[in-house]
Parts: sequence; C-alpha cells; structure tokens
Amino acid sequence: MKSLRYLNKFFYKYRFRILIGILITIIARIFALVAPNLIGDSITIIENYLSNGNDPTIVKKSLIRNIVLIIGASISAGLLTFVMRQTLINVSRFIEFDLKNEIFQKYQDLDISFYKNNRVGDLMNRISEDVSRVRMYVGPALMYSINTITLFIIIISYMLSIDIKLTLYTIAPLPLLSLIIYKLSKKINIKSLKVQESLSRLTTLVQESFSGISIIKSYTIESELNKHIENISYDTQLKHIDLAKFQSWFLPMMVLLIGLSNILVIFIGGNQFISGKIELGILAEFIIYVNMLTWPVATVGWVTSIVQQADASQGRINQFLNEKIRIISRNSKKTNIEGILEFKDLNFYYEETKINALKNVSFKINKGESLGVIGPVGSGKSTLLELIVRNYDPQSGKILIDNIDLRDHNRENIRDYISYVPQTTLLFSDTIENNIRFGKNDADIKEIKKYAKISCIDHEIERFSLKYESVLGERGINLSGGQKQRISLARALIKKPKILLLDDCLSAVDVSTEKEITKNLQMETGNITKIIVSQRISTIKKCNKIMVLFNGEILQIGTHDQLINDTKGYYHQIDLKQNKKNH
Repeated sequence: MKSLRYLNKFFYKYRFRILIGILITIIARIFALVAPNLIGDSITIIENYLSNGNDPTIVKKSLIRNIVLIIGASISAGLLTFVMRQTLINVSRFIEFDLKNEIFQKYQDLDISFYKNNRVGDLMNRISEDVSRVRMYVGPALMYSINTITLFIIIISYMLSIDIKLTLYTIAPLPLLSLIIYKLSKKINIKSLKVQESLSRLTTLVQESFSGISIIKSYTIESELNKHIENISYDTQLKHIDLAKFQSWFLPMMVLLIGLSNILVIFIGGNQFISGKIELGILAEFIIYVNMLTWPVATVGWVTSIVQQADASQGRINQFLNEKIRIISRNSKKTNIEGILEFKDLNFYYEETKINALKNVSFKINKGESLGVIGPVGSGKSTLLELIVRNYDPQSGKILIDNIDLRDHNRENIRDYISYVPQTTLLFSDTIENNIRFGKNDADIKEIKKYAKISCIDHEIERFSLKYESVLGERGINLSGGQKQRISLARALIKKPKILLLDDCLSAVDVSTEKEITKNLQMETGNITKIIVSQRISTIKKCNKIMVLFNGEILQIGTHDQLINDTKGYYHQIDLKQNKKNH
C-alpha cells in the first residue's frame, strides 16, 4: 500500500468526518450486538421454563420485553448504519473531487514535452478510471474495513468474556484466512496494474480513432482498425478474466472457513452444553456471533481486492503527480507589460529528438513594432513563438520582455498579456460566441461581433442558422480551415494583448481575404507588439522588420525593401517564386 500513502493528506483533511463515521460505526455495532444477547437470553428463559416450570406470565413478560428491545436495537443499528454510510461515502466523493482537481491542475502545469511523450487516452484513463478505483478504497473499502474491525473487536471481546475456550476454537481458522489473503493480494496487485495499462491502450486507440475519423473513412481502413481494436479489446478481456479468477477465490474461502468455525462451535459448544458447562442460550448466541462474522470476513477478501486495485491505480497516478514541473515562476509579482521583446544569443534544442531548433538567435522589437518571420519548414519559426509563451525554456541565452528575463517574470502574468494563435487551430465544442469569448470572459456580444468583423468572419457566422449561438463539433470539425483560423484570430484579438503572436494563422484564407485581415490588423493593433510567422510574403511585407530563419539561424533580417533588393538573398528568391504562382 505504499502508493496509497499519498492519500493520507486527504484523510487528514477530512479527519473529523472520518472520526464521526468511526464513532457512529462503533455505536451501530454495539446496537447490532444487543439482538444476539437478547436471543440467547430468551432461549435460556424458555429452557428454564421447560426445566423448572416457572410462572408463564413472568416468562411471557420477559420475552415481550426482549422482543421490543431487539426491534428497537435493530432499528437504531439500521439508522446509525445509514448515517455512517452517508458520512464515509461522502468523504470518498470529496477526496475523489480533490484528487481529480489535483491531477488536472498538474496536467496544466506540465510542459508541452510531457504531452509529446504521453498519449491523451492514457491521461484520460488515469484521471477517470484510475481515480474511480481509488475512490472505492477511500469510500466502500474504508467503510467496510472500519465496520469489520469494529465488529471483530466487539464480538470477539464479548465472546472471550463469556467463554475463552469456545472463542479460541471459533477464531482458530482466522490465521489461515490471513495467509490466503496475503498470497492472493500480491497477485491481484500485479494483475490490476496490467488491466489498467491495457485499458489505457484501448482508451488511447479509441480516442485517436474518433479524432481521426475523417482520415480513417477517406482511406477506407475501418476494417483494419476494427481488427486492431478487437485485438486490444480481447487482450483487455483476457486480463480482466485473469484478475477475476483470483478475485473469485476470496468468497468461497471465506464461506469455507466460516463454515469450519460453525462446525467447531456446534461440536465444542455442544459437548460443553451436554456436560453442563454452558447454557443452551450461550451456544445459540455463539452460533449467531459466528454467522454475524460471515459478512465482515467475506468483505475482507473484497476489500483486499479493492485495496490492491486502488494501490495499482494510485501508483499510475503518482507517476504523473511526481513528474517534475520544468516551467516554473521565479516570483509571484504581477506587473504591467509594455511589450518590448528581445532575444539574446538564444539556443534551443528539443530534448526528445536532440534537434537544434534555434541557434544564436538575437533580435529586438520595440513596443508596437511588428516582426515578420519567414523560412522553410523546420527552420524554427514555431519554436520561436513557443519559447515566448514559455511552453519551453531555452538551454542557453535569454528572452527579455521589458528588459527582464522571461524566467524572472510571473508565468501567468506574462501569458495574460500575450495572445498566441498557433499553427494548429483548436476550437472547443461550444458556441461560436463562447469560443471567441474564451479570449475575454466578460466580453459582450457587441464586442465579440466587432472582433469577428476585424477577422473577416462575421458575415459567414451570420449565415449560420443559429448565428453566434451555433454549436461547433469537436475541434471545430463542422467549419472549414479558414473559418477556424479566423475565429481563433478573433479570440486572440478580443483579449487586447500587449504582444500578439500569429503562427501562419491565415494559411487557409484566400488572398483577398488575407489582404483585408492584414489591413484590419494594422489599424487595430498599432500599439501591440507583433510577431507574424507566415509562408506568404504578402502577409508580412508591411512589418517593421522581417527575419528569415534557415535551419534555426537568422539568415537575413531587415525591412521588406532592404531584403527584396538583395537579389541573391533567400527572401528575394521566395518573392520571385510566389509572384510567378500568382501570375
């Protein structure tokens, strides 16, 4: 249970609720034990009546009194058990809530490289399936464990006070039970881990299949994919069956050992009754106590199985919770950002691939200026923007914002002043209005429409049946590439940032629409520092500076006129090729 120690902080947080639950459990078990004692007493009364011929009126009154007390104790025990379940099960839901939030927060704090090395389906499985198994440990397993321990202590203590010899014979099978549980638990832990890993693979494949359904259909690979999913499903099925085989051993073993206890009680107790050492009522009482232990003992196996599965699941969760957060804020101060941006001898390589994405990059952009970035695929253009929003940190060199090292800024504060439209557009399964409002939570519909017009998407949205209330499919699947790009641009602009980063975000827009958007951007973002990455010279030619990146290095930097006049330069060659295409 080493992995489950992580949950101790939650137990401490809800310690008062748990202590109340334990107290109620003890009281409920005490009331539950009243009935066997009264039943034994009633049998003794009847036995004495049959043997000694006592007054039937007194016997009747005693039996009625016992019946009333049994009913009252049973109702009290039932009500207290209900309250106990509500108290402890609610604690499990609170802990589940806290744990899911903690995992999700950790997911958000981890850097982009983490997501490159882990599949979305696996991440989803850990925050859903694994947490659900952990909840069973902090809820039902904890509740039944407290119930079982309390019942064992009270019943066995009471049995010992009546007859030590008979009690010892009754509990003789328990050490064997402990050994069986220990052996089976180790196997269940290993097999539970394999089940969860198999479920993660299945979840990942299904999630990827849904995300790429258009590709699957266009390449007509449904049958091959079905076979692949069937193979993984079959593997998951086998692992579940293998786990179930070990789990199924528990209940038969419990019943067998309880049956053995019953035989011992009847045999040993029967002999003691025959020899006159105990009364018939005590023998009946012991049989009831042994059978009262049947369910708690049976739950030992079930609880053990839950604990082992929870331990395996918590171990998988801990792998991510213990993951080191690389992008951290050195201070918590929030400051106003003007938008002065500078790179100083910056070098960056991707640790997974060891590819040098940027080499000795240095440039400066003043407040309100714009920098156009152009270069072939893989030249480091997108990496440049990813570093500014601190999705990564450089291995050497500095990025300065307002003459302060980016790492010395508050991370969240910096991102509040930056709008970033990445190459891959992501829209949420929500209304168009809310997707644009994502950039500014308190934006009204008038403001939303204003920035939709600047992004040249307003007239197209107005043609939809529900207009701005139209609900998008996952990742905006029911929109064209150009429409998604322009909605993303509106979302970035409505934030009114100090630094605007655009990563080839007009690539799916036609030339005339691009010109109109570029014109609108110049009018709307005059005081905003901008870096515009594009493959089209027409998009960036009016920027204050243009930088040509090649293999991670600055090949050329200057104004459009300066670069176009360098007839041997890369920029001039690109301009010639694009002009030929346009003609």
